[in-house]
Amino acid sequence: MSTLFKRIAQAGVLALGLTAAGAQAQTAICYNCPTEWADWGTQLRAIKEHTGINIPADNKNSGQSLAQLVAEKSNPVADIVYLGISFAAQAQKEGVVTPYKPAHWDTIPADLKDPEGNWFTVHSGTMGFMVNVDALDGKPIPKSWADLLKPEYRGLVGYLDPSSAFVGYVAAMAANLAHGGTVDNVQPGLDYLKTLQKNDPIVPKQTSYARLLSGEIGILLDYDFNAYRAKHKDGANVEFVIPEEGTIAVPYVMSLVANSPNPDNGKKALDFVMSDEGQAIWARAFLRPVRPEAMPKDIEALFLPASDYARVKSIDYARMAEVQRDFSDRYLQQVQ
Repeated sequence: MSTLFKRIAQAGVLALGLTAAGAQAQTAICYNCPTEWADWGTQLRAIKEHTGINIPADNKNSGQSLAQLVAEKSNPVADIVYLGISFAAQAQKEGVVTPYKPAHWDTIPADLKDPEGNWFTVHSGTMGFMVNVDALDGKPIPKSWADLLKPEYRGLVGYLDPSSAFVGYVAAMAANLAHGGTVDNVQPGLDYLKTLQKNDPIVPKQTSYARLLSGEIGILLDYDFNAYRAKHKDGANVEFVIPEEGTIAVPYVMSLVANSPNPDNGKKALDFVMSDEGQAIWARAFLRPVRPEAMPKDIEALFLPASDYARVKSIDYARMAEVQRDFSDRYLQQVQ
């Protein structure tokens, strides 16, 4: 091969290498970013539009994401992760996340972030009943935890597996507090779920928004933002109920993965979800953004009245995280 041809070939190889490197530099991997949950689909598209970073959707739940991060600790695949707050505390203990303080860090309330930046809240949701009115076939909309135990709702109630999905754990803890339990006394919640088992509930491990809309599940223990999205964006005959005995609201958080392959891209994505644009996307998906100034008034008006939200109780999130593993073990032993 002549010297000229060799140089041309080498230049081509170099160009291909730079192209591949550039493509990799514009990618980030997020665990637990499913398009159907919390309107991650819109958020991921906006991240790409505003930052140029492509993030594939990922259908893991919080528990599966944490397990994957731990399994990959010596050779991480993900750059960022989205978790229920109790899983974030576990991720921090496992050393699979690393500190990063995103844009608008100082506006996040102190109790909604790790002081060092190992995790920080991006939005919160209130647990309740997401009801497909058509699937009830004329039955009244349940108003209380006690109502769900009635024979007329047999086979209609669904909740995510509390031993796997954070939303399921939140539902179980909400039921626990509503029945006189505490974070350190979860037996009332376990007893309630055992009783509910007699009504043949559907207990999937993955996000079940589509199954609720299809009517396969008539009453799903889920967050207000999914119910409002179904009603106001998807046009479904869905109502949200904050049970009479009370419930809880919990934050969802994000973290930068320790030793991730593309940390700079991960940081840019985290900055975006905390920006005015990113927070407004959460708000328009009916999530309560951690920066309340980003909540549009027209969206807030679509929520249930403040008198209903007065039944939402506070909880020690750190302690909730500490007892989650014990609760999961006891749930598997006593209920499943």
